[in-house]
Amino acid sequence: MDAKATQALLNEVITTLKEGQKGYADAMVDVKDADLKHTFMKYAAQRAGYITEIEDQMFKLDLKPDTDEGSGVVAAAHRAFIDLKSLVTGHDRNAILDECERGEDHAKMVFETALKAQDLPAGVQAVLQHQSQGIKQAHDAIKALRSAA
Repeated sequence: MDAKATQALLNEVITTLKEGQKGYADAMVDVKDADLKHTFMKYAAQRAGYITEIEDQMFKLDLKPDTDEGSGVVAAAHRAFIDLKSLVTGHDRNAILDECERGEDHAKMVFETALKAQDLPAGVQAVLQHQSQGIKQAHDAIKALRSAA
């Protein structure tokens, strides 16, 4: 995979992670349930850490992370995390968890696509693999909370 394609792929992953981080941060601020606040805070922090890890890999490869928030094609075409604030206003636990799970479904798909890319540098591949596992675990945890709601 050439540098330009690797950069585009990683910027797509970063955009997805930023969407997730914002979705969880917005939900965390307004939700009433303490258990959900903690869960959302944990996943917002996880996504922030994942962004930093990918940006670090990009800098090592002399690639440029996209710093223009939301400018990516993926961000424009598919907002996995819709504005959770409108759902949180009603404090509807099930609706909030439904939207979080939908966002996690999108994140899983983006990571699965990224991991199928040919000839990714070994460090990038390792980071994406590790993060993909974390995304899947978050998805399963959110799904379990939604099912219990």
